[in-house]
Amino acid sequence: MTRSWVVFDYGEVISTRTTALPRLADVLGVPLADFEPAYWTHRDAYDRGSGDLPYWRVVGDAVGVTVDEAVSAELTRLDIAGWAEVDPAMPELLAALAEAGTALALLSNAPASFARFAELQPWTRHFRELLFSGDVGLAKPDAAIFELLVSRLGAEPPDCLFFDDRQVNIDGARAAGLRAQLWQGTAAAAELL
Repeated sequence: MTRSWVVFDYGEVISTRTTALPRLADVLGVPLADFEPAYWTHRDAYDRGSGDLPYWRVVGDAVGVTVDEAVSAELTRLDIAGWAEVDPAMPELLAALAEAGTALALLSNAPASFARFAELQPWTRHFRELLFSGDVGLAKPDAAIFELLVSRLGAEPPDCLFFDDRQVNIDGARAAGLRAQLWQGTAAAAELL
């Protein structure tokens, strides 16, 4: 029997948008307007497993600040805390889906350090599979990470309904054969599901 899966992204789907960027810029002693582009420009390599220190060093280089291990550790701590805030409506939605027997999976572009934090959070108990890009060296929207996901689930791509807040990831999922829906909030998802 084929099982249907509901697959959620993490950032800005399960979680709210990070509020840590001003604090991260303060640690480096640079204006937020200089910091934020460096944070996002180099994020893809971090999400693909480059590691905390290499990521923060390249961000630091981009804003003219040398980052050592202690500063990297502080930036990592603040960054994880910034992404840790779960949308208040999500725990109820996840619990209701799991209670109804829905098979849930997570597919997130996130560094390995965040993955280790996330695995310990109460909301993860509802998921049968947690797949973080930083652990596998692959990231959305590439087809390879969607292929890995469906392989781990023992599913076919059309068996998976994927929610993400970024259209490029929705397009990547659809190209890989998954059903995919742009995230419009918990109420819209609950109605759809």
